[in-house]
Amino acid sequence: MTTRRQLLLEGYTPESILQLSDEELRAFVFTNEPLVFQAGSAQVLGQFQVKENQLVVELAQIDGGGEGILQTLWLLAERYASTRELASVEWIVHAVHCAQPNLKLRRVLERFGFRVREVPNHGLAYHFVHDLSDKKSGRRFDP
Repeated sequence: MTTRRQLLLEGYTPESILQLSDEELRAFVFTNEPLVFQAGSAQVLGQFQVKENQLVVELAQIDGGGEGILQTLWLLAERYASTRELASVEWIVHAVHCAQPNLKLRRVLERFGFRVREVPNHGLAYHFVHDLSDKKSGRRFDP
């Protein structure tokens, strides 16, 4: 039997993050400003915002990791957006022109349906829009 350790984000479990008030989340997470945070063993540079009826997750850099950081962020974003009745989660991952590319990350993103495209106001990036209204798809991030 294998047990999987829960990945912590800045010392918080995903469940405890979801229990924060909207005011707390707006003050610390949804600032629409770059944010550096610890996710498991990785340092992540990202930016998060709620725009109209969509959660936008932009990841600029992930140093380290390998223990399911993207999967944890995916599940957290999906649960947050669903509980707030948002229509979708837009993912923008700047892993196209890295000095030291992570080939595993690229394979995972491509296998899951992310596509390299020019994203307005963000440049060339891996892009995916997760439509939360399509309950039949049961789309899960499963690398």
